[in-house]
Amino acid sequence: MNDDTYYMLASRGEGLYKEKGSKFIAETFIVMDEDEAKAAIASVKKKYFDARHNCYAYMLGPDKKNFRSSDDGEPSGTAGKPILNQILSKDVTNVCVVVTRYFGGIKLGTSGLITAYKTAAREALDNAQIVEKTINEIYSLEFEYTLMNDVMRIMKEEDLEQQNPRFDLNCYLEFSTRKKTASRIEERFRNLFGVKIEHIKTV
Repeated sequence: MNDDTYYMLASRGEGLYKEKGSKFIAETFIVMDEDEAKAAIASVKKKYFDARHNCYAYMLGPDKKNFRSSDDGEPSGTAGKPILNQILSKDVTNVCVVVTRYFGGIKLGTSGLITAYKTAAREALDNAQIVEKTINEIYSLEFEYTLMNDVMRIMKEEDLEQQNPRFDLNCYLEFSTRKKTASRIEERFRNLFGVKIEHIKTV
C-alpha cells in the first residue's frame, strides 16, 4: 500500500475457464464489509444452485487485514487460496471473487484445479475496472462564532470542504482530509485557542 492510497474495483468483472468438461465461472463483487461479501456469495449460490462448488475469497479494508477464502468442498488449498492469491496479485481490496464449478465428470487433479480457479479468478479481475482511492480522516470542529474567520482561513488555505455545518453562537462542522496531511492539519487547529478538534473515523 502506498502510504495513503489503495485500489478497489469500480466495476464488476466475469471470467470463464473450461477444462475436460468442467466449467469454472468467476464473478467479482464490490463489497465494503463481511455482510456484503456473504450476501454476494449467497447470491451466486442461489444463481448457480445446481453447481457442485462455489468457491470464493474476499479482501476488506485499505489495510487488507480482513480476508477469507473457502474451497467449498474442493481439496484443501486448490480453490480458495488460488482465488485469494489473484486478489493479492491485483493489489485490490473491498472485493469478493466467487468461482462456480460445474463438474464435467473427469477429475483435474490438484495442479489442474489450482490452475482452473486461478485462471478464472484472474480473468474476472482483469475484466473489472480498477481505481485508486485515498485513505481519508474525518474530523469535527467545535468553536465559538468569534473564531469563525480564523477557522475558515485554515479551511481555505488547506483546501478543505466543510461538511454538516451548524453555525450559531457555538459552531460545528466536519471535514475530510487525506491521511498523509491529517496530522499537520490537526496540529494547526489544535494550535488555534478555543477550537476543539476530534477525530471521527478513517474511511
